[in-house]
Amino acid sequence: MSGFKVFTSLVKDSLATITRGSLRYHIWMGALTFLMLVGMYCYSIQLSEGLSVTGMTDRVSWGLYISNFTFLVGVAAAAVMLVMPTYVLHDVDFKQAVLIGEGLAVAALLMCLAFVVADMGGPSVLWHMIPGIGVFNFPNSMLTWDVLVLNGYLFLNLTIPLYILFRHYQGKEAKSSVYVPGAILSVFWAVGIHLVTAFLYQGLQARPFWNNALLGPRFLASAFAAGPALIILVLAIIRNFTEFKVQDKTLRKIAMVVTVAAQINLIMLISELFKEFYAPTHHSESAYYLFFGLHGKDALLPWIWTAIPLNVLATVLLTFHRLRNNFTILYICCFFLFIAIWIEKGFGLIVPGFIPGPYGKIVEYTPTGIEIGVTIGIWAMGAFVFTILAKTAIGIELGKLRYKKKA
Repeated sequence: MSGFKVFTSLVKDSLATITRGSLRYHIWMGALTFLMLVGMYCYSIQLSEGLSVTGMTDRVSWGLYISNFTFLVGVAAAAVMLVMPTYVLHDVDFKQAVLIGEGLAVAALLMCLAFVVADMGGPSVLWHMIPGIGVFNFPNSMLTWDVLVLNGYLFLNLTIPLYILFRHYQGKEAKSSVYVPGAILSVFWAVGIHLVTAFLYQGLQARPFWNNALLGPRFLASAFAAGPALIILVLAIIRNFTEFKVQDKTLRKIAMVVTVAAQINLIMLISELFKEFYAPTHHSESAYYLFFGLHGKDALLPWIWTAIPLNVLATVLLTFHRLRNNFTILYICCFFLFIAIWIEKGFGLIVPGFIPGPYGKIVEYTPTGIEIGVTIGIWAMGAFVFTILAKTAIGIELGKLRYKKKA
């Protein structure tokens, strides 16, 4: 019963914390709320008129929604790069950032689920994925594996930080015997969520662009580059606008993770390009469409030829120790890398898999204003959730939120 009282007090104190702040904080939350309302309005139109209001067709049936879903799975998995050093290897330099990383993972996973719901047309069809009610088709369907690993990883990233913050809220140290087993499990689970997502594409033999043995490893490499890059940018904002001071050596260690992962990702990209263009077959047409256009169709050229130079430039700059330790250059490189991988794992991966179609027909895809509005709304929702989680966690870690026993 006392635990319930403490938890109730934590919820009340958290609500008081997230509803107070500076003018800048209220403007930020107000802007996110406005964008979420715009997204909800666009989504209401999609619910009313169906997926015909999107740019997707029976030829290109996955677009902006699934592109963002695929990318955000990697952002969520990247939390493991902070969890493992902190909870498993006991590296104190990562301790300041791990709760922020896990909060980012929770926000990314909620966005993943929202993008899946948006892509399915509406929440009314979700009953198909409920075991025992719908046709779950486990373990034959890779989609059911994806549902299980994503929800399982969300559970781990909610419960472990919640337990630690709950103990700190009471002024007590968290017991490692309680959270370390879950942390170790989350390390393997994080790898699993991205590999299963990659296997979901690899298992479609009729789509040769995805039928690539490097897809799974490259998913992991790109995730461990883009995710920590985003964490660095978030930590930079937090330490500049809050009292929560992240040490320079923490950012430098995360930057090293980003650099190594970006280098591996670039090597794998070169390997894929060699395979597609050195001895091309008719299975290389999707790659040709992506990089050079096909039969006069070239909608994705501006996207991919923006992503590749940004990827190469950021990776090369990060490789040099002196440049990487300059925080201004580090932040710019992390931003470039984040945008580049978002494009590569988004439009650069999903859309070309459908082009050309089974009979050689090329139907290009361009997202509509409705899709863009829903997408912006979901990203705003993720930022809103993360801001709430981070503000509460920072308040507890700084000692401003503490349980007060009533006499």
